[in-house]
Amino acid sequence: MRLAAAAAALRSTAALLIRSRSRPHPLPSSLRRFSLPLARRRRHSYSSTSTALDDPPPTTAAPNVPPSPALPPPEEQGGGSKAARRRTRDSPEGLLMHKLDMCSRDADLPTALALYDAALDPATAIPLSLHHYNRLLYLCSNAAVAESADAAQRGFEIFARMEAQGVEPNEATLTSVARLAAARRDPATAFSVVRRMAAAGTPPRLRTYGPALFAYCEAGDADGAGEVEAHMDAAGVVPEETELAALLRVNADKGRAGEVYRVLHRTRSLVRQVCETTAEVVEAWFRSDAAAAAGVEKWDTRKVRKGVVKGGGGWHGQGWLGKGQWDVRRSEMDKNGKCQGCGEKLVCIDIDPSETETFAKSLTELACKREVREDFLRFQEWLRRHGPFDAVIDAANVGLYNSKAFSFSQVNSVVNGIQRMAKSKKLPLIVLHRSRVNGGPAKLPQNQKLLEGWRNAGALYPTPPGSNDDWYWLYAAVSCRSLLVTNDEMRDHLFQLLGTSFFPRWKEKHQVRLTYAGRGPTFHLPPPYSIVTQESETGSWHVPTTTGDDIENPRQWVCATRKSSVVCATTKTSEESSARPKARLSEMGCRLC
Repeated sequence: MRLAAAAAALRSTAALLIRSRSRPHPLPSSLRRFSLPLARRRRHSYSSTSTALDDPPPTTAAPNVPPSPALPPPEEQGGGSKAARRRTRDSPEGLLMHKLDMCSRDADLPTALALYDAALDPATAIPLSLHHYNRLLYLCSNAAVAESADAAQRGFEIFARMEAQGVEPNEATLTSVARLAAARRDPATAFSVVRRMAAAGTPPRLRTYGPALFAYCEAGDADGAGEVEAHMDAAGVVPEETELAALLRVNADKGRAGEVYRVLHRTRSLVRQVCETTAEVVEAWFRSDAAAAAGVEKWDTRKVRKGVVKGGGGWHGQGWLGKGQWDVRRSEMDKNGKCQGCGEKLVCIDIDPSETETFAKSLTELACKREVREDFLRFQEWLRRHGPFDAVIDAANVGLYNSKAFSFSQVNSVVNGIQRMAKSKKLPLIVLHRSRVNGGPAKLPQNQKLLEGWRNAGALYPTPPGSNDDWYWLYAAVSCRSLLVTNDEMRDHLFQLLGTSFFPRWKEKHQVRLTYAGRGPTFHLPPPYSIVTQESETGSWHVPTTTGDDIENPRQWVCATRKSSVVCATTKTSEESSARPKARLSEMGCRLC
């Protein structure tokens, strides 16, 4: 079997690590601020799934049970599957599993090891399964990451015994082994686990690569980290911001300007806005001597322009432009996308209409799997008859904005405001669950009048009982290429299913958020520029952070420019300036004034 082959390939490794410790990499002072992360939940990666290693193993609030009596003879057993589950739970193995679950929940390694030792004692022996071993290895790997050498040693001993007993490991088991090796500052062994898993036909996940990648970065081994990244690419595993930030830091600390440029562009394409920690890594690079030395004083502007057009705008990919020290600061953008720090104007990067069409089809497939298929297909047919709409309103979100009770008058003020702004003057589509349309405040005469008016205009769609109206308003906005009025941040499980490639770009260009003042709603339209890392034709860089939301607080950007880039910008010909790709407000053609 594939996993058995992977385990067999690791037996010599486990034995070697038990007998002698690998010499740890010396840890440079510049990298001591790194720490190998504990197993963590991954929210935006389609290359990994949540299993035992992402979080502590699931526990149940089972009642305290007395020691299990001897099982009755087979002829006295029965009761179906429920009785079978009860017997399993109350068996010695089941009771041990429950206790290990509690240890995992409480991060109680000493108790877990005591239970393990008792299970090996001939007087109290309990057969151990894969699940027992995985709980133990999970606890050992977490403690080892927290600088417990004894926990790492015990973890490898447990793994060696597991193999000796012929218990076949799974991906979670081998990921724990990789984390144990990384905790010993032995990235080579951690990486060997990944390679051997892949060679045996078991696809590694992002969490499996993490230990080796972070351990190489902590050790200042940029080449080793690059090998792990290349292996990830070959396996189709996509890094997240944490992995990219580690790669940025190790290459920046080594002064590898070309690699920093490559990873920074990869971060641009995979992470639209960076967290504060990543922003600090980017700032440190631009302030370094290596960054000042990187670049060229003269470049082919036509080649740069060609790169901008080919990439769709916002970057050129031709390498560092300019020479000398960078001026690095935190800045904000005005409403037109002009940087308040350097005066550079950001561009709007268009969405290919074919991408939108593909996304709409994917959305339909997902919705039909999670909703009653006939209900959703009926909605699509209704939308074809009554659409398209300039805007779609998430009425539940709007009606409950800053209010505990649903407000139809609040929804109506938004409907009227959007209608006045629309060039067609057509009412927006109002998506609201049928329970709110038929019950509660909807029964009041003034609200009945509003609902009747919306129905007669073909602008109200009540979603059916038991449905999730998020699928309906999102599909309507995507398929109509319209604006979506909601303050929903769209971060829950439903929206995670949509991936991290297209959906964030679509949301940025189509979501209208709102605030309320004394005189009614204020609409915050999509910005006329893309909130993503941008590399200008003159060599300057602007990196958006997650600090600020452009409504209550302006978003903070890392602005990096240098004089040679500014000088070059002033020498461009009018012909070159006129060739700059024109940015559109959004793919829907600015239906709102």
